[in-house]
Amino acid sequence: MDKLRAITYFVAAAECGSLTAAARRLGVSAPAVLKLIGTLEAALGVPLLERHAKGVHLTPAGSDYLDCCRPLLEELGAAEAALQHSALRPSGTLVVAIHEQLAHHILLPAMHRLRGRFPELQIDFRTVHRLSDADAQDAEVLLLHGWPEAPASYVHRRLGMTRSLVLASPDYWAAHGVPESPEALAGHTCVMMRNPAGIVIDLWEFRRGDEQRSVRVNGWLVSNAREVVLSAILRGQGVARLNEVTTRTPVRTGQLVPVLTDWDVQGGPPINLLYPASARRNPRVRVFIDFALQVLEQHGSGGERTAASTERPAWHRSGYGRASATVRPRER
Repeated sequence: MDKLRAITYFVAAAECGSLTAAARRLGVSAPAVLKLIGTLEAALGVPLLERHAKGVHLTPAGSDYLDCCRPLLEELGAAEAALQHSALRPSGTLVVAIHEQLAHHILLPAMHRLRGRFPELQIDFRTVHRLSDADAQDAEVLLLHGWPEAPASYVHRRLGMTRSLVLASPDYWAAHGVPESPEALAGHTCVMMRNPAGIVIDLWEFRRGDEQRSVRVNGWLVSNAREVVLSAILRGQGVARLNEVTTRTPVRTGQLVPVLTDWDVQGGPPINLLYPASARRNPRVRVFIDFALQVLEQHGSGGERTAASTERPAWHRSGYGRASATVRPRER
């Protein structure tokens, strides 16, 4: 016996005063209502309703049982309504592990749109660099740069990469000259990044049509912090290779000037969206993923790119301390 359904039928019959009226309310046949209530009475061992020509009346036991059943059904209805509301209006806290550049320069400027649509949703941003970082372990959604090795239990979407630029300040270019080819960068002071794996990215790679160039750059300053590299080149202390999205403001204001723009700068890390496969059923996760993909697409950070854009560079796989260690002297 489906006891919950039997109780629902009993309450409807008691409230309607008729098996036929209860059947109409429930969208079933009167015999179905009669049969299930009879099964419930047999299970309880007491009659709940007195049946007569004009309808039904509660027995004393039925009246007591109705008083117990009504609150239960009301609580169940309230719980179902809350779940349905949650599905339509996601609420609660969503933990998002995200690379700080993606948070600061792409998602945060657009967060008011998500907030406006889902005011009951709270976002807990935790800046991370790798899937193995402690703050990434409890995240329901992850947005990372690089080439993470996701567990089989995760959905992993590689979204492509944002464009990289080679930049310096106008004063630097005025003092040292603008390079007319990628190879000319070997004669400039370059400020280099050290990635989270500890590799100094001193090999800058370029592609233009069928042409490819790899240049070993040199300089006196290396940092794992993008802000340090950016600050240095804004002060005229060298040339850097940085993400286009994170340098739009200084380029727009003329503080930085990109060069070799007819070449595509290779080797930049793609953006990755990851989440546990089971999390997709969570309405908070669904709405945030849809929002993030839309924002990334608008920034040109989530569109289709060539396969070469997202392939892991040889220097990233090598384990060497410098990217240039993977290239033979005659190839540089």
